[in-house]
Amino acid sequence: MALPDLHGVGRLTDDPELRFAPSGAAVCTMTLAFNARRKDQTGEWVDGDSFFIRATAFRDMAEHIAESLTKGAEVIVTGRLKTDQWEDKNSGQKRSAPSLLIDSIGPNLRGATANVTKANRATAGQPGDPWGAVPQRSSNEPPF
Repeated sequence: MALPDLHGVGRLTDDPELRFAPSGAAVCTMTLAFNARRKDQTGEWVDGDSFFIRATAFRDMAEHIAESLTKGAEVIVTGRLKTDQWEDKNSGQKRSAPSLLIDSIGPNLRGATANVTKANRATAGQPGDPWGAVPQRSSNEPPF
């Protein structure tokens, strides 16, 4: 059975934390907040219930998140929900909490702007890479 998916718009509660595993793989963790914000009868915004979840991304995406997103950023995120389990060091009791394995994340452009730069691939521009060179247009082709 597959893990349940989460798709939503949330907000980073703090700057993403980037660290590296002993294998050298980048790991980025952050807390995301989701809430049921709505307008009341007077037109004022009212915050409803909130849901906070610890989220994790790995490898290149982890580094891209750490370079691109900061505390307070509203993001569109998709991922898989799972349960983290551990033993409390002080009491020895077993603990658990929901967490999110991020599949994709990016800034919500509804209320912000972003300058997107495509990440360089390790093989870009090398011989045989079909994506490394810009194709040449003839002068009578339209520019699109």
